[in-house]
Amino acid sequence: MSITAPAPHFDGGGVIRVADREYRDPGPGELRVRIGANAICGTDRHEYHEGVGIVPGHEAAGVVESAGSGTSSPVGTRGAIYLMDFCGECRSCRVGATNQCSAKRQDVGQTSDGGYGPYALVHESQFFPITDDVSLVAATMLLDVMGTSGHALERAELVRSDTESVLVVGAGPIGLGLVAMAKLRYGHDFPVHVTDVSEFRLELAATLGANPVHAGDEQAVRALQPDIAFDSSGKTAARELALASLSQRGALICVGHGEGLGIDVSRDLIAPERAVLGSEYFRFDEMPANLAVLREHGDYLAQVITHPMDVGDLAEAFELFLSGRTGKVVVTQDGAR
Repeated sequence: MSITAPAPHFDGGGVIRVADREYRDPGPGELRVRIGANAICGTDRHEYHEGVGIVPGHEAAGVVESAGSGTSSPVGTRGAIYLMDFCGECRSCRVGATNQCSAKRQDVGQTSDGGYGPYALVHESQFFPITDDVSLVAATMLLDVMGTSGHALERAELVRSDTESVLVVGAGPIGLGLVAMAKLRYGHDFPVHVTDVSEFRLELAATLGANPVHAGDEQAVRALQPDIAFDSSGKTAARELALASLSQRGALICVGHGEGLGIDVSRDLIAPERAVLGSEYFRFDEMPANLAVLREHGDYLAQVITHPMDVGDLAEAFELFLSGRTGKVVVTQDGAR
């Protein structure tokens, strides 16, 4: 039967009020998931400032509370929720590119109720079960921090097979994820440079093994000459500086949504044979490998989460996150483990 429960409503201007919300029964192929944890993402700032009609939160993990017909996930199954409710039938989905689905049914937490509320209705196909040794808080790492970052690394490898160093532009959660996933993928001694304006986040990146460089020191950034640069900032100036800093045959991978990029094709691309690629979220079929990485390197990756906070302190959690003095902020419910 349907459930009515208190949920946060984002009214805009940083106002979050709690009011009852009804969650219907799951239909065929659907699960109703009781949310245990949801990580705050930089893209949530729009809902926080402008308001939205649904309950946001797209980095969610929880427990199956009820299941519709045609499903095989038992009640009590723990797992993470993939953002995109992919169709499974379009050209992209047929080759596993679920992040490029051309007939998405919804984006959880962006077009349908998401993980800041007590429940989410999702198709079973976008629910990824986790093992008992992984907490729901840690499971949120499988999404933007590990999934988006790991996918960006794979995109880079399509262009450059002999990479000797990388630059990560922006030390927010995605940037920190890129640092961590690059270190785990290529080795602790592999050079990973990271830029930001937040000293807190630069210090956090350093604890993960990165070489921190203040984003305002343009000369120092240009001198790095990385083979690959990943932009997680979404800022035009940062992207253009990263592109200019690349070595010959280097590539700029744009991960963060936001502003544009000005390019002098002859100077920036043709003569040095550089490339610019986009990298959108990640493929659902990348999750099993990332779960194995999380299970093996959980303590290292846990350093990215600096502030687990209760959903009752959601407004405070947003203000703290937006201050730039955090890594990943994860909002928890019902004593999530």
